[in-house]
Amino acid sequence: MITMHWFDWTGLIGVLLVLLAYFLLQAGRVHGNALTYQLMNAFGAFAVLISLLYAFNLAAFVMESLWLCVSIYGIARARRVRLGS
Repeated sequence: MITMHWFDWTGLIGVLLVLLAYFLLQAGRVHGNALTYQLMNAFGAFAVLISLLYAFNLAAFVMESLWLCVSIYGIARARRVRLGS
């Protein structure tokens, strides 16, 4: 039997958020520059990073850190475009 801790659930929810965001993008339900899409990716990556603090994996940590950075960049870029700057 697999024992799941809170951080395992947090990481699993993060993975589901990222995959759901990608599915919605592919299904045409959200746009890549939509705040919803970017927030789903950012929160998903952040949740996976939290889980990695308890069960560290360098490759996954690097990927999720960069995924979070790209998501934050997308949020900032979209905000600049909306504000006309």
